[in-house]
Amino acid sequence: MTPLPEHRGAQPLPADGRLHFNALITPHRSLGRQGFLVVMGIVVGVNFLAGLLFALKGAWLVAPFCGLDVALVWWAFRANYRAARAHETVQLSDSELIVRHVDQYGRAKGYSFEPYWVRLDLKENPDETTELRLRSHGRDLEVASFLSVPERRDFANALSRALHEWRGAPEHMSEHAPLTQ
Repeated sequence: MTPLPEHRGAQPLPADGRLHFNALITPHRSLGRQGFLVVMGIVVGVNFLAGLLFALKGAWLVAPFCGLDVALVWWAFRANYRAARAHETVQLSDSELIVRHVDQYGRAKGYSFEPYWVRLDLKENPDETTELRLRSHGRDLEVASFLSVPERRDFANALSRALHEWRGAPEHMSEHAPLTQ
């Protein structure tokens, strides 16, 4: 595993040659823009009515706290949507396996593996979660952490299949396979 220089932005790292595997992994967000507007409309409406009722009964100090409640809910959603900008790419080319993590602020870290030597390790934990790690020469890197357990298994199978096919291609065998007599 070779760390690649840090990058900013969401542009994928260039991969030499043809891609044999190319995956973009993003966190799941079940609430889209329209759903967000509906939820915020309900929150605003309920807080406005509650603030108005309290103000009419003489407890006018409650109204600003209802406004604060709306602001806090909006801020929480904003933070959640910002976190959703994080993603990861996994690319297998003719010469390397590149993994690129991009955080919510757009800072990227890339890692390069020699595909012939990399091994996948899908660890099943007692609490029914899983971890997928790429291992090579005593180093490892967790990948696909955004995915659910079934999605992570499917991803591991697809990447394993791509690596197996890459290793079986004749043009790669002469470069990496041990010599036998």
